[in-house]
Amino acid sequence: MPPATAPERLLRRLDWHVLRHLDGQLQGDYSSLFRGAGLDLAALREYQPGDDVRAIDWNVTARMQVPYVREFDEDREITAWFLLDLSPSVDFGTAPDGRDKRAVLVELVGILARVLTRRGNRVGALLYASRVERTIPARGGRLQVLRLMAALLDEPRLARSPATELTALLDAADRTIRRRSLVVLVSDFLTAPGWERRLTQLQRRHDVLTVRLVDPREQDLPDVGPVLLRDAETGERLYVDTGDRRLRERFRAAAREREVTIEAAFRRAGVDAATISTEDDLVAALVRVARRRRRPRRRH
Repeated sequence: MPPATAPERLLRRLDWHVLRHLDGQLQGDYSSLFRGAGLDLAALREYQPGDDVRAIDWNVTARMQVPYVREFDEDREITAWFLLDLSPSVDFGTAPDGRDKRAVLVELVGILARVLTRRGNRVGALLYASRVERTIPARGGRLQVLRLMAALLDEPRLARSPATELTALLDAADRTIRRRSLVVLVSDFLTAPGWERRLTQLQRRHDVLTVRLVDPREQDLPDVGPVLLRDAETGERLYVDTGDRRLRERFRAAAREREVTIEAAFRRAGVDAATISTEDDLVAALVRVARRRRRPRRRH
């Protein structure tokens, strides 16, 4: 028997260490993670107070001059698309076990793809580094999960690149994903502005889940004396004294302001949003996401 490939070894490890524990935690109920994705348009009707504003059909509304909402019938098959940010800032991590944000991304995608495909659904992906590097068409089966894992493991780590533009990734998704799908956007959202409006547009057509990858040192700079910091995106270097209390306070304030801005953008877009740290247990993090998505919301 030939030796297992790197994607096969990774998938086996995820099956053993994550998936079987996740099955126990969720007791086989993954509907809260994947709800609202496999939907076919059934009808249009006038908006009524209490309707989910995300169901508004803006094209029909513009023509009729009265708000109209879309009603959907459940479809047995889900098509899921992963929009994956693999820009240099995702290669940062300070967890004790050496995990960086990219490692969390790969494991997260592997588990979600495995859960989806073993239930007969299809998964595809768009990979972004300095641009949209690759599109993996949506297919089903374990082979598709291995194909996706291989693409992620083979994607080179860039020493530097132009500033991340998530707008390009969201635009590519809008062109590529034609049928209503579950869209999972995984990024640290350290990006140039402008993506917020594109995310809102994508949410109008799909069920969107955003997963923000973070590392504790991005929110709180430790006091370790003079250090040389490097911008992961541009490679620019800056010498700072982390022993300066005012510097650390400004760093925390800037990080908090960035976090508030991103969370506000998610709320405006009406997407489900989750945050996963490099220090999180992946099983606990996914259970947390499922419970968040299980919360009741107004029906279309």
